[in-house]
Amino acid sequence: MTGKPAIEGGAPVRETFLPFSRPAISEAEIRAMAAAMRTGWLTMGPKVLEFEERFREHVGTRNAVAMSSCTAVLHTALHAAGVRPGDEVITSPFTFASTANVVAHLGAKPVFADIEPDTFNLDPALAEKAVTDRTRAIVPVHFGGHPCDMEPIAELATSHNLFLLEDAAHAFGARYRDRIIGSIGDATAFSFYATKSLTTGEGGMATTNDDRLAERLRILRLHGIDRDAWKRYMAEGTWYYEVREAGFKYNLTDPQAAMGLVQLARADRLWRSRRRLAARLSKGLADVATITLPHERPGVTHAWHLYPILLDLARLRIDRARFIEALRAENIGSSVHFIPLHLQPYYQARFGYSKGDFPVAESTYERVVSLPLYPGMSRDDAQDVIDAVRKLAAFYG
Repeated sequence: MTGKPAIEGGAPVRETFLPFSRPAISEAEIRAMAAAMRTGWLTMGPKVLEFEERFREHVGTRNAVAMSSCTAVLHTALHAAGVRPGDEVITSPFTFASTANVVAHLGAKPVFADIEPDTFNLDPALAEKAVTDRTRAIVPVHFGGHPCDMEPIAELATSHNLFLLEDAAHAFGARYRDRIIGSIGDATAFSFYATKSLTTGEGGMATTNDDRLAERLRILRLHGIDRDAWKRYMAEGTWYYEVREAGFKYNLTDPQAAMGLVQLARADRLWRSRRRLAARLSKGLADVATITLPHERPGVTHAWHLYPILLDLARLRIDRARFIEALRAENIGSSVHFIPLHLQPYYQARFGYSKGDFPVAESTYERVVSLPLYPGMSRDDAQDVIDAVRKLAAFYG
């Protein structure tokens, strides 16, 4: 369809609104959750343990520990690693607030290093420059599902004795060279939020090959009580328990785990749908000169959680905010990932960050738009996205 965008008059490219994201929930997930509820286990129980075992096998690690969110995993893992007040943790400013919020919760300082201009991931060379004698950990964020350059990051962690915690909230199913994300760092945090590639509504998972760390995480996620405290209402359980340390209330529930097991069984098929849609978008937008498309570096497998494009604002008669409004007028949803954390009032007031500190993250933020990409999209939906972007690029270019 040609003509002016709907905000300028004329018909939109589609009649109904295409949301930015929609969870891939089938009747199988609904039945599994209902069955779990009928067992009487409404909180953490046998299904959680089964989900952990299946997830551990899928990722190829010795341990998987389910929690209530990826944020909970990040917080608990850094706590278990010994991050304390006065310490520093290196991470990306181009991430959701939870990545750095958990560092602040521990009384430590999030130390940001700028991102790579093509992957939007933490730049290993700049991360190395950020290391001080107070640095205790490094948290690379696999933005959008594209793996970070983990070899130099792992070497940096090893050489400076840093705890390496991967934020893989976007990266379930991604691979770096011949290794699946979740099996590289000292620990990895996954998200099962509603918009993620694998969802339990809310939820998260820690993976690690460190048995001692995994045992600590299991204790910390449930008030610091011995790891089998959840069994105290079973026939083989006991009323007696011991609080080993001041832990958290971060456990997953059995109905959520039941959903996760179904999602895990569908994971490869869902990822292939994302990959096909991403390829379709890239083919349909390849010749649009005023936008830069996401890509996949050699040697990695992209999870395709997000499909972010960059606008060439110097060649468009529109800014990013108006571009998003124009997409909405065409009945196409979109989003922005992310507002850099050093621009947020809390991080400026608490840690002294200011505009200009991380120019690549800022330039990316000013131009980035995340287009719809989820398994429930049809080929026609993808074509509508292509048509809308091409229409706006032609009109405002």
